[in-house]
Amino acid sequence: MRPTFTRIYLNNFKHNLKQIRAKLKADTKICIAVKADAYGHGAVECAKKAVEEGVDFLAIAAVSEGIELRNAGIKIPLLMLSLCNPDEVLTAVENDITPLVFDDEYIELFAEASRKAGRKEYKVHLAVDTGMGRIGCYPEEAGVFARKISESGFLKMGGICTHFAAADSLKEEDRKYTQHQFELFLSAVENVKKEGIDPGIRHCANSVLTLDQPEMHLDMCRPGIIAYGYYPGDMNREYFEKKGNAVDLKPVMAFVARVAAVRKFKKGKCISYGCTWMAHEDTNIAVLPAGYADGIFRRFNQTGEGLKVAIDGKAYPVRGRICMDQCMVDLGKNTSVKRWDEAVIFGPAESGAVVSAQEIADATGTISYEITCGVDKYRVPKVFVE
Repeated sequence: MRPTFTRIYLNNFKHNLKQIRAKLKADTKICIAVKADAYGHGAVECAKKAVEEGVDFLAIAAVSEGIELRNAGIKIPLLMLSLCNPDEVLTAVENDITPLVFDDEYIELFAEASRKAGRKEYKVHLAVDTGMGRIGCYPEEAGVFARKISESGFLKMGGICTHFAAADSLKEEDRKYTQHQFELFLSAVENVKKEGIDPGIRHCANSVLTLDQPEMHLDMCRPGIIAYGYYPGDMNREYFEKKGNAVDLKPVMAFVARVAAVRKFKKGKCISYGCTWMAHEDTNIAVLPAGYADGIFRRFNQTGEGLKVAIDGKAYPVRGRICMDQCMVDLGKNTSVKRWDEAVIFGPAESGAVVSAQEIADATGTISYEITCGVDKYRVPKVFVE
C-alpha cells in the first residue's frame, strides 16, 4: 500500500450517529449523506456502519454511487439528491434509487422507466425550491406536480423535501431567511394535501437543523457533515454548549503520510518550487509523499504560519510550496524522526494530529467538507479501524 493513506475511525462515526439519534424523537427517520464517497470517508464502509446503527435512508448524488452501494449489499432506501442524465434513469429505477423530481420532463422520464422496469407506484420525492435557487418546483406549484406524479400511472409520492441556503449562519438576516424557507416549505406541503394526496415523508433538516431546530425535523432529518465529526458553519461546539444543547462530535478521518526521507540541510539552502523558503540555520527536512494531487492543497501552506503536521505527537511546519505528490517538513537541527515514521496531517485527537480538517478550513477560508472531500479517492487508500 502507498505510504500515504487515510485512517477512518469507524467507532467515531458510530459515536456521531448516536449523538444525532439522541437529538431526535423516536419516530423521526434519519437519512445520512454518503454522497461524494461519504465526504471522502468511504461510502461503502460508512453505509454499512450506518445500516448497523439503524438509519433509514442514505443520501447519494449520482446513480453510480447508488450502484456501488447496491453492489456492496446495501438494501435500505437510497435518496438521490442530484439529477441524472436521461440514459441513467432506467438504471436508477432498476437499482431502486429514489429520485427527486420537480418538473414535467423528469416526472415523465421516471414514469416511463418505471413502466419499462415493470414497477408500479415507484416512489419519488418532490423537491421544492424555497430559496436555495437550485432544483425544485416552486411552493405554489407543489400541488400541481404532486398531482402529475399521482396521475402518471407508475409513480407515487414517497416524500417531499427542500434544502436551506443559510441555515448554518448565525446572522439575524440568515436566520430569518431560513425561517421563511421553512414556512414556504410547509405551504408547499399543504398545497399537496389540498390535492387529496399524501405528501409522504416530509424532510428539510440538514446537519445544523438536526442539532438546533427540533421543530424543523418533521418526518426525517438529513445529517451530513456532523456524521463525520465536524460542526456545521457558525455553529461550533461552544455554540451548542452555551445553548444547553451540548453535542460531542468526533472527527472520523486522519490523513497520514509516512516519512519518505530525512535530509540534512545547510543554512541558505532553498526548498521546493519557486525557492520561496530558505533555511535560516542548519536543519533536517522530512519529505512526505503527499501533495495537492492527494488533497494536501498548495493553499494549505500559504496563509498565516502555514500547515503543521504531527510526528510522534510533535508539531512540525511544512516548508516551501506543496508539490503535486510531495511536501517537505522542517524537523529542526536535532531530530529523532526517521524514515517511515507516520506524519499526521489532520485528524481526530486519537490519531496524534495537531490540527483538524476544521482548523485547516478556517485557516484557508473554506469549510471542513471541502477538506475531507478533497482527499483523492484513488490515490489515497483508506484503512478502516474500529
